[in-house]
Amino acid sequence: MSPEKIGSIIGGAFGLVFVLVNTGSLPGAVAMALGLLAVLAFVAVVVAVWRVPRARPSGPVRGGFGKGYWIVVAIEVVAIFGGLRLISGPLNVPDAAVAWIAFVVGVHFFALAAVWKLSFFRVLAIGLTVCGVAGLAAAFAGGPVALIDVIGAVIPGALLLGFALWGSTRALQAR
Repeated sequence: MSPEKIGSIIGGAFGLVFVLVNTGSLPGAVAMALGLLAVLAFVAVVVAVWRVPRARPSGPVRGGFGKGYWIVVAIEVVAIFGGLRLISGPLNVPDAAVAWIAFVVGVHFFALAAVWKLSFFRVLAIGLTVCGVAGLAAAFAGGPVALIDVIGAVIPGALLLGFALWGSTRALQAR
């Protein structure tokens, strides 16, 4: 399976998890509707990935899961867990956790854009990072958990699912 297809599935899966895990603070019907939409979007990603034939590269291959990717992921994991420890410990703002994760994931897409030389990742990076910063601001200001969850998780989940769907259907449109 190509790196693009794997990346679409990974991004879609994380988007799905962001939405499903972080809608509990929302009214039941809203949480259920968002969860259903996220599941449908992820199913669409998987279907699109399986429908797209493997293309032969016409130029240099970008992406892939080489050394640069794993360095970015290692730094991301350390940043997530280090930040979560600070947030839940000395800072004592546990509601900020999901926004911190969105922030770190957003920053990691800036790094991946550079490693893979894929500028469209910068758009996703900006969206996720802005959501993370806004969610952190809401959490540190004592905002309602539902607002923090929507800004720091549901919207980032939708962005990840949207980019995964876009990435998985680009090849279908090009056929």
